Amino acid sequence: MRDQTEKKPGLKQKLLGEMAVYLVNAGYLFLFLGVFTTYRRLILAQYQIDYLNYGVSLVEAMVLAKIIMVGDVLRLARGLENKPLILPTLYKAVVFSFLVGVFAILEKLVTGWIKGTEQGLGETIGKNKYEFVAKCLVTLFAFIPFFAIRELARTLGKGKVKALFFSQPKTG
Repeated sequence: MRDQTEKKPGLKQKLLGEMAVYLVNAGYLFLFLGVFTTYRRLILAQYQIDYLNYGVSLVEAMVLAKIIMVGDVLRLARGLENKPLILPTLYKAVVFSFLVGVFAILEKLVTGWIKGTEQGLGETIGKNKYEFVAKCLVTLFAFIPFFAIRELARTLGKGKVKALFFSQPKTG
């Protein structure tokens, strides 16, 4: 129940709150995808191949952050909300890792189309299957702590996880 003195947040506060959540999600995803891009860049540098797809990582992070927010609105794991936290955490990690794989395939298709070396979906997947599998696996294990903290925050209540990480602990 709301206290009589507590006001509902206005549209501006809701928008700012949603934007903050979006930026945190996009920031985490961009850091992760940027590290993955750097890893790929360093591996390819051994073979004198330039790889600077940080812009793709940024766009992918922004799109995934928005999809995650839409998944929250749609209550993607609604049937798992009262289960142990590991279940919605793993469920969301698997679903969104799959989406990362889909975006990786779309990235290759669009890049091929822009460069004029377009291939069919089957050829693109076949040619890059190990890269797709690797990206999905790494993403899965990066998403587990991401969604675990989000599920913990949902369970503990608004602001509790933030306070635990960023406030001075109370000694008793």
